Amino acid sequence: MHEPEPPLRRSVPVLQVLGSITSLQLGAALASRLFDRVGAAGATMLRLNLSAVVLTLAERPRIRSWTAPQRRAVALLGVTLAAMNSAFYGAVARLPLGAAITIEFLGPLGLAAVLSRRLRDGLWVVLALAGVTLLGLSEQGSVDGLDPVGVVLALVAALFWAGYIVAGARVATQGPARGGLAGASLVAAALTLPFGVLRGGRALLDASVLGLGLAMAVLASVIPYTLELRALRHLQRKTFSILVALEPAVGSVVGFVLLDQHLGAASLLAIALVVTAGVGATVTADATPAPVGGG
Repeated sequence: MHEPEPPLRRSVPVLQVLGSITSLQLGAALASRLFDRVGAAGATMLRLNLSAVVLTLAERPRIRSWTAPQRRAVALLGVTLAAMNSAFYGAVARLPLGAAITIEFLGPLGLAAVLSRRLRDGLWVVLALAGVTLLGLSEQGSVDGLDPVGVVLALVAALFWAGYIVAGARVATQGPARGGLAGASLVAAALTLPFGVLRGGRALLDASVLGLGLAMAVLASVIPYTLELRALRHLQRKTFSILVALEPAVGSVVGFVLLDQHLGAASLLAIALVVTAGVGATVTADATPAPVGGG
């Protein structure tokens, strides 16, 4: 018989996800300062290419020693990273941030619903979805309509976010012991490079742009993706999918502290619903992670 893990050890993956969410929101705050100068495609390219450089220097992946299945898993993760980030930044350029995040969360929340096998898991998903939806609607303010292209891009980001969770879990458990994230980042960097260069042009060589891009890459890619892949080694994918629903709450706090964005009653209620769902999913989750590697 296996002895149950100590509560502190079981909480480590949860803390890693929360750290990832916080870092990602700080990086998003920096990204918003780059859209006017290099566009969404340029910001995406800077984020993924600079993070690929940092991760490659840190991990030094030995790609030649990887097996064919490991290379395919890393390549798939790289494709999901490129598509998810490109689509989301494109959506944010056309939609209110709250609306874009709300639509994108249909990906991980939908994945959580598909992977759930117990009624209470489904209830946490419904509660989290209700909170995320309410938060997105409350942040739209007086906006009368949503750009249809932005909505489509947010839905594409949602699809690839679900794919990222599955692909990330596969790399975390079956991929190379070292360098998997760096390899995936190199794939994502190569896929986004031509589009970013075409959109950003010479502005990409500006020192201030490169400085912001490097900070964004570390905060929005290097730190969060490293923490998430470590968490996915021990955390059930459905629990991870619900925990990431805390991102709108953390984003609202970051907006309040750094951007002076005040929260209304509806936003506070939404945050309470999402936090309750995240905590509830964590407390009631099984102690042992579910097998990963399948679709």
